[in-house]
Amino acid sequence: MTNVYIISAPSGSGKSTLVEKVRKIVPRLDFSISYTTRQPRGKERNGVEYFFVSREEFDRMVKRGEFLEYAEVFGNCYGTAKRFLDEAQRKENDLLLDIDVQGAAQIKSKISGAVSVFILPPDRKTLEARLRHRSLDREEVIQRRLVTARGEIVKYREYDYILINDRLEDSVEALRAILLSERLKDSGSTDAEMQAKAECCRLSNLGERLQPILASFETAAMPGGR
Repeated sequence: MTNVYIISAPSGSGKSTLVEKVRKIVPRLDFSISYTTRQPRGKERNGVEYFFVSREEFDRMVKRGEFLEYAEVFGNCYGTAKRFLDEAQRKENDLLLDIDVQGAAQIKSKISGAVSVFILPPDRKTLEARLRHRSLDREEVIQRRLVTARGEIVKYREYDYILINDRLEDSVEALRAILLSERLKDSGSTDAEMQAKAECCRLSNLGERLQPILASFETAAMPGGR
């Protein structure tokens, strides 16, 4: 059986780095490279970070029914091709999807057993610093991403796990534990230590840890909050 894992996060949360490292240490894990109509940034390469296509080609793929999910974000289109799920099932591998909250909702509606993980920054100040460190966006784009992040974060309750990406090494271990503990459920096996690490990120077990993070985004949205 192929497990489908959804990973979502506000832009700048460190999701891409986290996913890249986890893919190297979790066996039998395929990764879906999204299609997008936006232009490459920095050193991004076609077929590695994304498949870069024209809007016309993207629209043709939509009409042919080639996407599991697709959405428009900041004026650009992003989509997950069905072929990645077909290939993972054929190889009996699991599939990791790096998609936004719009795409996650579409996948959950189509694949009821999909496991979803939301990556949170430690607070808004850290997220803003990470966005500025990337040096990829103009100031107005950074501010727009911060506003969008607030809108995405309120969707956290729709996810199975919440991973607070403070220290990268800890986050890698936590995500690895989530993926492998979910895989073990299907085999009927258990690993108490791994399961305990995963359960620490279970939405129902985070409680008060989330409140300061959510409050930092709410405060910034108030007059004088910046």
